[in-house]
Amino acid sequence: MELLAPVLVATLIIVVLFIFFTFIPVGLWITAFFSGVRVSLGTLVGQRLRRIPPSRIILPMIKSFKAGIPVEVTRLESQYLAGGNVDRVVDALIAAEKAGIKLTFDRAAAIDLAGRDVLEAVRLSVNPKVITSPMVAGMAQDGIQLLATARITVRANIDRLVGGAGEETIVARVGEGIVASIGQSMDHKQVLEQPDRISKTVLAKGLDAGTAFEILSVDIAEVDVGKNIGAQLRTDQAEADKKIAQAKAEERRAMAVAAEQENRAAVEAMRAKLVEAQAAVPLAMADALKSGKLSVMDYYQLKNIEADTDMRESISKATEGEENR
Repeated sequence: MELLAPVLVATLIIVVLFIFFTFIPVGLWITAFFSGVRVSLGTLVGQRLRRIPPSRIILPMIKSFKAGIPVEVTRLESQYLAGGNVDRVVDALIAAEKAGIKLTFDRAAAIDLAGRDVLEAVRLSVNPKVITSPMVAGMAQDGIQLLATARITVRANIDRLVGGAGEETIVARVGEGIVASIGQSMDHKQVLEQPDRISKTVLAKGLDAGTAFEILSVDIAEVDVGKNIGAQLRTDQAEADKKIAQAKAEERRAMAVAAEQENRAAVEAMRAKLVEAQAAVPLAMADALKSGKLSVMDYYQLKNIEADTDMRESISKATEGEENR
């Protein structure tokens, strides 16, 4: 038992020291102390209790202190607990300080919490970015389609990063400006000869208003001639007019055919009446013979006249058939 007591005490001391050095980052405290950053062990313990990795706060704090931008530990902790990237915010502050860009910690923290890369924004402020727009199609007033591609040089605007529109808005506005500029040209050759007219027109519109960027230049990289839209539209219109005229002609032909059919029906009706009248003639002649109003000689004389009329009609029909042949 006497031998076990010292062993248990030594083991207990080792366990306590292990827990102490594990829970309290003494090594990080020593690094901060020799870096000139004064932070107490109680602060580090409090960070552990608040589930904040001390290295995520102390190392950026040392970095900012060495760069001459001291930041309070509580502000860094608040940024971390809000879901921000403390290391990126500090790097952005250092980059802005070296580049001579005015950027406060509150502004950088707000940009970071807004979901934008504040460090990349500072880099874009120093080194502008070139955005290549997709092919934009516009039509000049002479009906010729032109296809243009632009390269947009932009610089990040720190003051408008929070709430400002992104690259998609810049590209869309520049595309709209290109279409409007081409549409204002009387002749497509003017655009081909002076493509910088498009750039001047686009820049004059102030397309970067309300965005997170500042447009430095808009350069037309390529202009190609597309389709002859005006001629195609006129051709389509002529084809449509042709179809309308054909439809109206077909309507008139159908009406003429219907009128012809009606006339034929009327002729057949008149022939039916004629046949009916002709059938009544023998009956009337028979009644006249019976009553003595018509003699036999008169009857035969009428028959001769009727036969002569039929013969003349036959000859007339035969003559018309020969003429048609």
